[in-house]
Amino acid sequence: MHGTHLTRYDAVVVGSGPAGYTAAVYLGRAGRSVVLLEGGTAPGGALMTTPEIENYPGFPDGAGGPELMDSIRRQALRCGATLVPVDAASVELTGAGHRVVAADGTAYDARALVLATGAEHRRLGIDGEDRLAGRGVSWCGTCDGPFFAGRDVVVVGGGDTAVEEACFLSRIAGQVHLVHRSARLRASRVLQDRLATRANVTVHLDTRVRAIEGTDRVTGVRLDQRSLPVAGVFVAIGHDPRSALVAGAVETTASGHVVVEHPSSRTNVPGVFACGDLVDPTYRQAITAAGSGCVAALDADAYLAARDTTRDAA
Repeated sequence: MHGTHLTRYDAVVVGSGPAGYTAAVYLGRAGRSVVLLEGGTAPGGALMTTPEIENYPGFPDGAGGPELMDSIRRQALRCGATLVPVDAASVELTGAGHRVVAADGTAYDARALVLATGAEHRRLGIDGEDRLAGRGVSWCGTCDGPFFAGRDVVVVGGGDTAVEEACFLSRIAGQVHLVHRSARLRASRVLQDRLATRANVTVHLDTRVRAIEGTDRVTGVRLDQRSLPVAGVFVAIGHDPRSALVAGAVETTASGHVVVEHPSSRTNVPGVFACGDLVDPTYRQAITAAGSGCVAALDADAYLAARDTTRDAA
C-alpha cells in the first residue's frame, strides 16, 4: 500500500467518517504523505448504520450511508492516503512532531495530526440498559429495527435523531412509543410534521423511562406512572464526543468537545487540528463534518508548508 515504507508521515488522521476521509482526500491530493487510522470495529463512522441519506449534495435520489462512506474512502485511497483499520490507543504530542500509537502497538510519527474521532451514543444510565444491550436495547433503529417487525417498541428522546428513528421504525414495528422527558419535542418542524402522519406512533411528553424490564430480553419499560410492554427500546438522546484519546493533551470544553480557533481547525497545540463531530455540538451533519475535514486538511497543509519554508530559510 502506498506509503507503508515510511516511518514518518506528513500527517496522521485519526478517525474515519466524512470528516476523517475528507481530510485524507485533501491531504493526499496536496501531495502529503498521510496515514488514516480508521478504527478497528466500525470504520466509516456513524453513517455506516444509516440506510438512506437524502440531504447530502450530489445524490438527488439519496444515498446509503455505507455507500457514501465507501465512495469517499476509495477516493482517499486514490489520492494516495494509507488507510489502516485499527484504533488509536494513545498520542504523544511534542513540539517536534506527534506520535500516535495504535491498538496493535504500531507507532505512527507525523509532523501534523488531524483528529476526527467523532462522537458516540449517549446512554440513559438506568436499570436494565446495559444488561439488556443487544437483547432489545439498541442505539440504532436503522440497524436493529428489522428484528422488531410487527412488535411494539419505545424510542427515547425528542430531537431530530429520535423523531427520525420513530418514523423509520413506524414502517416496521407494530406500535411505536416516542417518550420524551420535556413538554415539547426539540426536533425540526419538518420532522415533527412527518411524525404526525404516522398513525402507529404515540408520543408521550413530560415522561421519563425509569427502567428497562426483562430478564433475558426486553419485555417492557417502566415509565413515571406505569409500565409499558414493549419488545425493543431505542435510545436516541444525543451523543458525546470521542475525545478521551486526547483528554488533557488538548483543550476541551465541559462537554468534552475539542476547542478549535474558529473558523479554523487549529487546537491549542501547534500542529494538531480537529474536525467533525469531535468539535461540533450543534450541527452534526454529514456535510458539515466533510466540510470540517476539508478545513482541517487545508490548515494542516498550510502548517506544513510554513514549517518547510522556515526550514528552507534556515
